[in-house]
Amino acid sequence: MQDPRPPDEPPGYFNPPGHSSATAPQPGLTLAHIPSGRKWRAILLLAICEVFALALWFSATAVIPALKQDYALTSLQSSLITSSVALGFVVGTLISAVYGLADRIRPRLFFMAACLTAAAANLAILAVLPTSLAVPLLRLLVGMCMAGIYPVGLKIVASWAQRDMGLLVGLLVGALTLGSAAPHLVNAFPLFDWRVTILVASALAAAAGLLINLVEVGPNLRRAPKFQPRFALQAWTKKSLRLANFGYFGHMWELYAMWGWAGLFLSESFAIRPGDGQAEVYAKLLTFATIAVGGLGCLFGGIFADRIGRTTLTMGAMAISGTCAILAGLLFGANPWLVTLLFLIWGIAVVADSAQFSASVMELAEPWLVGTMVTVQTSVGFLLTILTIHMIPPLVELVGWRYAFASLAIGPFLGIWAMGVLRGLPDARQLANGHR
Repeated sequence: MQDPRPPDEPPGYFNPPGHSSATAPQPGLTLAHIPSGRKWRAILLLAICEVFALALWFSATAVIPALKQDYALTSLQSSLITSSVALGFVVGTLISAVYGLADRIRPRLFFMAACLTAAAANLAILAVLPTSLAVPLLRLLVGMCMAGIYPVGLKIVASWAQRDMGLLVGLLVGALTLGSAAPHLVNAFPLFDWRVTILVASALAAAAGLLINLVEVGPNLRRAPKFQPRFALQAWTKKSLRLANFGYFGHMWELYAMWGWAGLFLSESFAIRPGDGQAEVYAKLLTFATIAVGGLGCLFGGIFADRIGRTTLTMGAMAISGTCAILAGLLFGANPWLVTLLFLIWGIAVVADSAQFSASVMELAEPWLVGTMVTVQTSVGFLLTILTIHMIPPLVELVGWRYAFASLAIGPFLGIWAMGVLRGLPDARQLANGHR
């Protein structure tokens, strides 16, 4: 039996303390009444939307080598193009968190508007000189729009969760990972001009903005009460949420700096050894594979986290990725097959835990604050990425690639500590169906 309410209209509302009982849950549709095919159709369509939309994130970063060659882009200009998206995301998520937009605007409408605006901003790069300040400013706008794509996608997927939060969020972050990798694949083939990468990414994001209207929102969605900025402070005042966020921050210290600079590291590493002159192509393909293989890490990370626990999975993944960060520099210029193996392992581990930090926050937060708590978490996390993205080039100049990536291991090892403390709290029983 079809629920007569629009998909974005939840069948019942959470009644937080201090608010009228008029918003109390009403009898209505629950996940138990919905055919599983209907749920998985919504999740699949949402994942496709995320793949298409997130192609924007690295679309400009992927073409930086071509821009360096054609327009003599400086290291500072390259860093600005890469980090401006993260800065924009921080600005966008801060605005969203302060006004509770992720919990007040209908999710499909928010997602569509963000995708179409971001696609237009990214496409506008083709109309300006690549060395101009307009490029990082346009990328800043793209990043701001991502605040209506990634956190909102997490809110939609959480509306379908029923003892499988880790798997569902893992699928969504896996889609994000695949979308982030896509521009590197397009850019790996010399027959494509760098403009094609920008054009394809923009078209995919526009398609996501239209396709999201076919995604049904699940019955677990909760309408928030009138938002107050103090609600966002729960991310810091509630100890379990604070520790889950600290774990995420340690993870983010490493992730985007690794993704952002892996291509240049691999290009220079492969160029050291004599070969067939295809070092640049191999580096681009391995960069794509390094990011894309993380999709498998997200998927299996979600499956295992639901069974063995969020803290167990995140601590294990960070231990592996932190170790890879240290080993990467030691293998700089080494046999390409060894470098390839290490980066594929690193690519899986570096993002296998990402979804589980978001899942942890969604399980620990009040249901009517899920969107805002995820937005706060990602906002601060991406603020950290700006620091580490800009930190790598000076470190390379100072100590070389052999030691620069080792600095990224700091984050994962601090994250292990935070998740270990969280594991010992009573609130941890709310994680992963009691598996911590």
